[in-house]
Amino acid sequence: MQKVLHINPDKCTGCLQCEMACSFENYGTYATSKSRIKVFDFHHTGKKVPYTCTQCDEAWCLHACPVEAITVDKVTGAKVVNESTCVGCKVCTIACPFGTINYVQETGKVQKCDLCGGDPACADA
Repeated sequence: MQKVLHINPDKCTGCLQCEMACSFENYGTYATSKSRIKVFDFHHTGKKVPYTCTQCDEAWCLHACPVEAITVDKVTGAKVVNESTCVGCKVCTIACPFGTINYVQETGKVQKCDLCGGDPACADA
């Protein structure tokens, strides 16, 4: 069953708790720079809008990966990066029209939302 993360930007206060929860869940540290969800700040309007991988049906990232490091999780339907297979070529970051796959300098690999196995930490926060 395909799970998705429904983000309602009208409810965002810009507290960044979603970013903190994501970084802690995935890296064990509170660091917004390591988050797989980002809060975009529209300075001219004061509006804040969270965004992350939409787990799109087209999955341009999955089809673009030359080493097949992005696969579909059988339980959640999320497109996930297998870090041991990823070679860090960044082709998926170019293929994603939404800019939600990020290169991680420390690991030399890419990261994207994997829906936390079906229970997204950002949504809980």
